[in-house]
Amino acid sequence: MGNTNPNSSEYVHSYLLHYLNDMDLSRLELYDKIIEKCPRFERKGKSMPHTSANGYMFTALNKDGEIGVRFSKEVQEKYMKRFGTSFYRSYGAIMKGYVLIPKMMFNDLDYLADLFDESYDHVMSLPPKTSKD
Repeated sequence: MGNTNPNSSEYVHSYLLHYLNDMDLSRLELYDKIIEKCPRFERKGKSMPHTSANGYMFTALNKDGEIGVRFSKEVQEKYMKRFGTSFYRSYGAIMKGYVLIPKMMFNDLDYLADLFDESYDHVMSLPPKTSKD
């Protein structure tokens, strides 16, 4: 795989040639493996796996096995352009704060963990959100 800089479009597109070789790895297992690389948070949810911190959900795995990651508006635009992707959908609803992670990136767990960590840092920079009882 030529360019190893995850910020280059060549790097992203090279995944098309190496698309998720291990098809035995379920998406939930994949999601859990990414989170295992991120010691500051853990997976929550049994029916809807997700991560949350500071009162905000920041990653999610939908029923179709798609991963969404929350970023600021500026970062969303940058990543949607770089990854050639769109907003994440869950249960038919567009999650405007979330970028859909392309399947072609699923075999780079370290880079995905970096994105999860970046998303965690983003929600921790927001004012704490409290739940209503």
